Order: sequence, then C-alpha cells, then structure tokens
Amino acid sequence: MANDFRSARFWAAELIEPALSEGARVVDATMGNGRDTRWLCGRVGKTGRVYAFDVQPEAVERTRALLESEGLADRATLMCVGHQHMAEHVPEPVDAVLFNLGWLPGAEHGVTTRTETTLAAVDAALSILKRDGLLTVCIYPGHAEGARELEALLRWAAALDPRRYDAMHRHYMNQPNDPPQLIAVRKKAD
Repeated sequence: MANDFRSARFWAAELIEPALSEGARVVDATMGNGRDTRWLCGRVGKTGRVYAFDVQPEAVERTRALLESEGLADRATLMCVGHQHMAEHVPEPVDAVLFNLGWLPGAEHGVTTRTETTLAAVDAALSILKRDGLLTVCIYPGHAEGARELEALLRWAAALDPRRYDAMHRHYMNQPNDPPQLIAVRKKAD
C-alpha cells in the first residue's frame, strides 16, 4: 500500500539512515536478536563501528551468530551489559543511538527493559552523542512496564533543554492494542 504509515521501527530507521555513512559510530542499546545491529553494521561500512548492548547472554549469542553468518562481526562490539552503562563502554562520540525497548523476541517475556535503567540509558546516550547526532527510542506501551516507560520517557523528552536538543514524539492516535511509539532526539549543541 503506497500510503501505509508503517511502524515506529520504520520511522526510527528513516530518521537514523542519514547519519549512517561509511565510518559512522553508532550504538544499538538493545540488541535483542541482532536485526538492528546487523542493519547498523551494514550501514556504517568497513571503517564504522557498532556498539551493541543487552543484558541477556542469549541475545548476545544470537546477535554474534547472525553477524558472523553475514560477515559483519568485525564491525561490531557486542556487550552483555545493561544499556545504562553505555557511556562507560563506548570510547568515542557516536552519530546515532537506537533503542528498541521491550523484551527479547522469542524469549520469556519476564525480562524486559525497565523504566529506571532506560531513563539512565537515554541520559548516557545523550552524553556520548555528537552534535547533530540522533537518538531514537521505540517504546511498546502494550504491557505494564512499557506503559511506565512511555510515560517516563515522554516527561524526560519534554524536559530537555530546547537550546541543546530537538525532541519529537510520533505515534498513532486511533489504533487499537497500543502500537509502538517513537521518541526521537537530535542533539543541537554540547
């Protein structure tokens, strides 16, 4: 369908794509099954670097296997560390940070991203983001913790200093089942 509005994940990719050139430095804050990490590795080229985080060893192994199968493993640094610690583990400023909140697809839903660590993580992301860098957060409010994350992240983004950041919120207004929503932030100044 030519006029399909698509999804929050599509909107995030559409916004981040211009920041992803050969040599770019980016963070996948929630690697999951590795699809976003793979996409980012393909976009940053041979001289780029993707730093990817997840607290679940299963996610790290799935991602590692996917990248190795596609010859992209040398472009990524995979860490079994909470995303709230990214500033401690990323040694350079980055062009973009991508979050896809929720749980590991295909795994038990008991382990999800948590509001407290997500808020710390988005602050950490801003601290390593280059000027004109972009942060995107796909939020899934269809479960209790996702709804809490959405409410907290909307307050967080609305409170950002407009002299330093542009923040936007994109979502469907009339769809059932609480579809994913997007918050995007562009860093204007340090």
